[in-house]
Amino acid sequence: MRHSSAGFLGAIAITLTFQSNAGMAADPLHGEELARRWCASCHVIGAEERPTRADQPPSFASIARRPDFDANHLAFFLLDPHPVMPNMGLTRAEASDLAAYIASLRK
Repeated sequence: MRHSSAGFLGAIAITLTFQSNAGMAADPLHGEELARRWCASCHVIGAEERPTRADQPPSFASIARRPDFDANHLAFFLLDPHPVMPNMGLTRAEASDLAAYIASLRK
């Protein structure tokens, strides 16, 4: 039985698209684990709000509620070491997961 090459290539393209999209989905649950490991010593990482002083880092919930919040921009920000934040050495997937967790706190 002969299969058309167009049908075969189309099936491969659909499979590859599905696999790449599945691999790109950020995981907010993993992001929460990362937040507990890397961020909780400085940030309030949950949905709860506590008063913070001006010299304290913002809570994750307040970051998520900013009008200009964008999870993709945050993920790129997390990949670049900053003087006030430790270099966590996050992978792109981990930065996306962390940003997705923060985005999940938006109410």
